[in-house]
Amino acid sequence: MLGLMGLMFLSVDPEIQYTVDEVMDSPESHDSGELNVRGIVQEQSLDSSSSTFILAGQESQVEVSFASIAVPDGFEEGRMVAVKGDLTLIGNLWYIEANEIQTGCPSKYETE
Repeated sequence: MLGLMGLMFLSVDPEIQYTVDEVMDSPESHDSGELNVRGIVQEQSLDSSSSTFILAGQESQVEVSFASIAVPDGFEEGRMVAVKGDLTLIGNLWYIEANEIQTGCPSKYETE
Protein backbone atom coordinates (compact mmCIF):
# COMPACT_ATOMS: atom_id res chain seq x y z
CA MET A 1 0.00 0.00 0.00
CA LEU A 2 2.79 2.43 0.89
CA GLY A 3 4.53 1.61 -2.38
CA LEU A 4 1.40 2.48 -4.37
CA MET A 5 1.00 5.75 -2.50
CA GLY A 6 4.65 6.59 -3.14
CA LEU A 7 4.24 5.93 -6.88
CA MET A 8 1.11 8.07 -6.92
CA PHE A 9 2.92 11.04 -5.37
CA LEU A 10 5.86 10.65 -7.74
CA SER A 11 3.62 10.54 -10.81
CA VAL A 12 1.49 13.54 -9.84
CA ASP A 13 3.00 16.80 -10.99
CA PRO A 14 2.01 19.51 -8.47
CA GLU A 15 0.34 22.40 -10.21
CA ILE A 16 2.11 25.70 -9.64
CA GLN A 17 -0.11 28.72 -9.21
CA TYR A 18 1.45 32.06 -10.13
CA THR A 19 0.37 35.61 -9.33
CA VAL A 20 -0.41 38.05 -12.13
CA ASP A 21 2.73 40.00 -11.21
CA GLU A 22 4.96 36.90 -11.45
CA VAL A 23 3.58 36.05 -14.89
CA MET A 24 3.75 39.56 -16.30
CA ASP A 25 7.32 40.12 -15.03
CA SER A 26 8.43 37.64 -17.72
CA PRO A 27 5.45 36.51 -19.80
CA GLU A 28 7.64 34.87 -22.44
CA SER A 29 8.67 32.22 -19.91
CA HIS A 30 5.01 31.30 -19.26
CA ASP A 31 3.63 31.08 -22.81
CA SER A 32 4.00 27.34 -23.36
CA GLY A 33 1.26 25.12 -22.06
CA GLU A 34 -1.53 25.73 -19.59
CA LEU A 35 -0.93 28.32 -16.89
CA ASN A 36 -2.59 28.65 -13.47
CA VAL A 37 -2.66 32.29 -12.31
CA ARG A 38 -4.50 34.06 -9.51
CA GLY A 39 -5.53 37.66 -9.14
CA ILE A 40 -8.42 40.02 -8.54
CA VAL A 41 -11.15 40.59 -11.12
CA GLN A 42 -10.63 44.31 -11.66
CA GLU A 43 -13.62 46.51 -10.89
CA GLN A 44 -15.53 47.70 -14.00
CA SER A 45 -13.54 45.39 -16.30
CA LEU A 46 -16.09 42.61 -16.81
CA ASP A 47 -17.41 42.78 -20.38
CA SER A 48 -20.12 40.19 -20.95
CA SER A 49 -20.53 41.05 -24.63
CA SER A 50 -16.88 40.17 -25.42
CA SER A 51 -16.55 37.62 -22.56
CA THR A 52 -13.46 39.30 -21.15
CA PHE A 53 -12.24 40.80 -17.89
CA ILE A 54 -9.01 42.16 -16.46
CA LEU A 55 -7.16 40.01 -13.92
CA ALA A 56 -5.12 42.33 -11.70
CA GLY A 57 -2.17 41.84 -9.41
CA GLN A 58 -0.44 44.40 -7.22
CA GLU A 59 1.46 46.02 -10.11
CA SER A 60 0.39 44.26 -13.32
CA GLN A 61 -2.72 43.11 -15.09
CA VAL A 62 -3.69 40.82 -17.95
CA GLU A 63 -6.86 40.50 -20.01
CA VAL A 64 -8.70 37.18 -19.73
CA SER A 65 -11.08 35.76 -22.33
CA PHE A 66 -13.69 33.33 -21.00
CA ALA A 67 -15.66 32.95 -24.24
CA SER A 68 -15.35 29.16 -24.34
CA ILE A 69 -16.33 28.41 -20.72
CA ALA A 70 -19.06 29.15 -18.19
CA VAL A 71 -18.12 31.27 -15.19
CA PRO A 72 -18.59 29.67 -11.77
CA ASP A 73 -20.89 30.76 -8.96
CA GLY A 74 -19.35 33.55 -6.93
CA PHE A 75 -17.55 35.09 -9.91
CA GLU A 76 -17.76 38.87 -9.69
CA GLU A 77 -15.65 42.01 -9.90
CA GLY A 78 -13.39 42.67 -6.94
CA ARG A 79 -13.10 38.95 -6.12
CA MET A 80 -9.96 36.81 -6.01
CA VAL A 81 -10.05 34.07 -8.67
CA ALA A 82 -7.72 31.49 -10.17
CA VAL A 83 -7.63 31.18 -13.95
CA LYS A 84 -6.28 28.18 -15.82
CA GLY A 85 -5.57 28.82 -19.46
CA ASP A 86 -3.10 29.61 -22.19
CA LEU A 87 -1.08 32.84 -22.20
CA THR A 88 -0.94 34.27 -25.71
CA LEU A 89 0.66 37.32 -27.31
CA ILE A 90 -1.53 39.11 -29.85
CA GLY A 91 0.13 42.13 -31.38
CA ASN A 92 1.99 43.55 -28.41
CA LEU A 93 -0.58 42.60 -25.73
CA TRP A 94 -0.69 39.45 -23.62
CA TYR A 95 -3.97 37.76 -22.77
CA ILE A 96 -5.15 34.49 -21.23
CA GLU A 97 -7.61 32.23 -23.02
CA ALA A 98 -9.32 30.66 -19.98
CA ASN A 99 -10.01 26.93 -19.83
CA GLU A 100 -11.25 27.13 -16.23
CA ILE A 101 -12.01 29.79 -13.62
CA GLN A 102 -12.13 28.95 -9.93
CA THR A 103 -13.55 31.11 -7.18
CA GLY A 104 -12.95 30.61 -3.50
CA CYS A 105 -15.05 30.99 -0.45
CA PRO A 106 -15.60 34.76 0.03
CA SER A 107 -14.76 34.60 3.74
CA LYS A 108 -11.35 33.14 2.88
CA TYR A 109 -10.31 36.42 1.26
CA GLU A 110 -11.99 38.95 3.51
CA THR A 111 -10.05 40.59 6.32
CA GLU A 112 -11.44 40.51 9.80
